[in-house]
Amino acid sequence: MEVRRLFDVLHYQKATHPQVVALATMKNGEWRKSSTDDLIRMSNNMSLGLLKLGIQIGDKVAVVTSSNRTEWNICDQGIGQIGGINVPLYPTISENDYEYILNHAEAKICIVSDAKLYAKVKNLVSKVPSLQDVYTFDQVEGAKNYEEIMKLGEGGDIAQITTISNTIDPNSLATLIYTSGTTGVPKGVMLSHTNIVSNVLTVRAELPITQGQVSLSFLPLCHIFERMVIYTYLYAGANVYYSEVETLAEKLPTVKPHFFTTVPRLLEKVYEKVINGGMEQTGIKNKIFFWAMGLADQYEYDQKPSFLFKIADKLVFSKIREKLGGRVIGVVTGSAACPLKIARVFSAAGIQVREGYGLTETSPVITFNRFTEGGAMLGTVGMPIKDVEVKIAESDSEILAKGPNIMMGYYKEPEKTKEVLTDDGWFSTGDVGTFVTNNSGNKFLKITDRKKELLKTSGGKYVAPAPIESKFREDFFIDQIMVIGESKRFVSALIVPAFPELEKWAKENGVTYSTKEELVANPKVQQKYQSIVDELNPNFSHIEQIKKFKLLVNEWTTDSSELTPTMKLKRKVINEKYNKEIEAIYND
Repeated sequence: MEVRRLFDVLHYQKATHPQVVALATMKNGEWRKSSTDDLIRMSNNMSLGLLKLGIQIGDKVAVVTSSNRTEWNICDQGIGQIGGINVPLYPTISENDYEYILNHAEAKICIVSDAKLYAKVKNLVSKVPSLQDVYTFDQVEGAKNYEEIMKLGEGGDIAQITTISNTIDPNSLATLIYTSGTTGVPKGVMLSHTNIVSNVLTVRAELPITQGQVSLSFLPLCHIFERMVIYTYLYAGANVYYSEVETLAEKLPTVKPHFFTTVPRLLEKVYEKVINGGMEQTGIKNKIFFWAMGLADQYEYDQKPSFLFKIADKLVFSKIREKLGGRVIGVVTGSAACPLKIARVFSAAGIQVREGYGLTETSPVITFNRFTEGGAMLGTVGMPIKDVEVKIAESDSEILAKGPNIMMGYYKEPEKTKEVLTDDGWFSTGDVGTFVTNNSGNKFLKITDRKKELLKTSGGKYVAPAPIESKFREDFFIDQIMVIGESKRFVSALIVPAFPELEKWAKENGVTYSTKEELVANPKVQQKYQSIVDELNPNFSHIEQIKKFKLLVNEWTTDSSELTPTMKLKRKVINEKYNKEIEAIYND
């Protein structure tokens, strides 16, 4: 069976390798597992129910969930195979964004996961003329439940679905994804079945996951990265277990995944816990731990393990693997630059981390590091995938991409589409990069910065903040950092300390305090961070070096609006929120 449309994937699984556990979601402390047949049956009921509600080819159905769950996939499949358009939304966006997107997409129905989201969306019904009703996954008082749609479809004629699905062109619109963005009004990215399926088939050929192996999914399904990966897992016949980010530490040892995708921020958190555990060791155990970490810092892909490395693996690295379930064979990370230290440590521990690159507009993968010998290079985002061309613009080094994964365009925004997409299919990514070559002679893409994030000092010098931030985040006393300096006479930084490490250091060094504010203001703490800055600054040119910094006490999160749902810095928001602190840096 050939997979040409997204809804073909599940039927392909049934035809080639049906699974007893295709998807699993934790509810009330128990795993609720759905087989291939279960998913097809429930998806068909969803399709037939939507047809009875009047959903036709081209109609938009918005789906919002606060955590990954099987119901999302049932909706996705059910909407798609009758020609509806799934409009996935982030649960963390503002009510204004919900109102804008639902109106802009002209959504007919909105399905949300829980009471909190229902309250947020229900308030908007009167402001969205196209919106007929709101349904919920959970039982919510006063709300219609998505099971009501399923019941409408029970016992219906499956031939209705087949008749419609047979008419759906692979090049037609499959989903409308509104970019979260760091600034401005969300844009609706139009992706066809072909766009995403081309990514699925190509990526599947490169991932070391096979039928019956286990994957753990916790990145938002509304983001094209995780959504594409789920299609890939289903195509491969892998068993997918869903988790919330908050319960990830509990699920990893029990699910024991072979594979998962993540963002660097989460790997950094795990790394911090590993380092904390090492610091708590005393005597010879402490020395062995940091000796092993020193070996990991020198690790390179395809490195043959030395005798000393094998000892480090048995004493230290094996314990890191256990924390992730003990059988992880691969991790792909994206969304933001992965600090070199993070990729090295985990890969040295036998948890092969591979960084990739792409955008919503590219479905999403453009490049990624392979798991085969010679197919990966640290510090890069990998090689272009099959059938995707990548070139570097001569004028400004912008990364340009062309291939079957490139979006159809921005919904109702032809002028904005023309700004990024040429008539002959080249997409302007907005990222700056170059190609580098590894020892095997393969060319790898290296991201140097985002065009829109380049800082221009008052002296007219351009500074790329991303590489500086990535390097500084490798220090385990730094949790988060944002480099600033636009139109300023020098580069500085806002730093959120890694408080568990800092508090431990403070205790060891006789620093007394009652609040975090007192802690970061302490002269000894200030000197500690100055020493970190002094140590790392020589990695950069004089213009790029951090001259001053401000320590902050509050972590940047999606809930507090400093991070996008994919954990990228909202630089404009942070600049505005900490304007006084920034001005103080330059006025002192």
